[in-house]
Amino acid sequence: MGNLRIAILLRTAEGCLWTLPQIDELRRRGHEVIVILPAGPGALRERLRERGVETVDSPFDFRFRPTPGAVRGLWRLRRLLRALRPDVLNYHLYAAALAARAAAFRLPLRRVHMVAGPLYLESPVVRPVERLLWRLDDLIICCTQHISTHYRALGCPAERRPVAQYGVDLGHFDPARVGSTGTADPAHATARATARASVRAELGLDDDVFVALMVANTYTPKRIAFRGRNIKGHDVLLAAWRDFHAAHPRSRLLMAGVGFTEAGEAHRRRLMDRFADDRSVVWLGRLPDLRPYFLAADVNVTPSLSEGSNGVVREASAMGRPSIVSDAGGLPEAVDGSFAWIVPRGDAAALGEALATAHRAFVAGELDGMGRRAREHALRAFDRTAAAEAVADMVTGRPAADRAADLPVP
Repeated sequence: MGNLRIAILLRTAEGCLWTLPQIDELRRRGHEVIVILPAGPGALRERLRERGVETVDSPFDFRFRPTPGAVRGLWRLRRLLRALRPDVLNYHLYAAALAARAAAFRLPLRRVHMVAGPLYLESPVVRPVERLLWRLDDLIICCTQHISTHYRALGCPAERRPVAQYGVDLGHFDPARVGSTGTADPAHATARATARASVRAELGLDDDVFVALMVANTYTPKRIAFRGRNIKGHDVLLAAWRDFHAAHPRSRLLMAGVGFTEAGEAHRRRLMDRFADDRSVVWLGRLPDLRPYFLAADVNVTPSLSEGSNGVVREASAMGRPSIVSDAGGLPEAVDGSFAWIVPRGDAAALGEALATAHRAFVAGELDGMGRRAREHALRAFDRTAAAEAVADMVTGRPAADRAADLPVP
């Protein structure tokens, strides 16, 4: 297959960092990659600049309104695509998918939609529309089997909805590789104990305190699905925690993350005010390095109402931490019963019972064994390089037979 010119359309210059390993792999193969982003600074733009990846400002602001300005923006995006002349247009997040489908209609290029989460597919308003619109994609790469199943229900054939997950940097998220030196302790024990003790000392926590960690930014309640609810489940966990902590006073809940937008931060502040009387909840905000906090915690908790593959659960597993997860989206696909508990989404009582079960395992000294099994699972299932290679094959349209030829003969 010859080298291709690949345009990647994203609706954010800040997030979507999961695309970086995919972009690296595409460029490693000799393909030319151009990334179209909203104007303005952001973490993603900076990381792309460091890599020497060409970026272009999108003339469309990804706001779909019945105004002449929106129509002009889409038309200018179409002109930009015609000027760039890509062989492939790859897009992530639903607003970018809608823009790409409209702007690239009938242009001579391959259209590849990679789906990071199922929220729009859970909307009774959007789902019937998507039943028609998915046909404008040549390929829909689903990051979980759960998303692929949604598209099957919409009539999409199996060959047009393959599954390729987002991977984890298993070298970085390693219990034996912490701190600024990047050195590893082969036995894991020294690094793990040092990081755990340091963070616990910083937070004033003794080693016999049971610590749960939730890592998630706060989003404003959505209108298209789970109307009025916080989709990451902060309120569900906080409600469950009150009863759990009353029965287990030597416990703490660490809440890491900030508001995704100004409105999301305002929602987080309202949650903090609502639970201000509970001193067992520690609001950490943004953490530059999650690894010491994973090690300081005894269990990771992800109580989402809607979820894609969820990198936090995968990172927690890579760091040797068991998890409590809801049954939302692809979360059950990321864990198994040997190192995790799965509860119904939105069920605070069930979540509280899982916390109590994890606490009993903590007291019995069983969590370390579960953590080792979590790390072993991550090593088998979440390798970032393999995940990026699979996505690159799909984006470029490499035939499945060619991919199979790379596999070792049994």
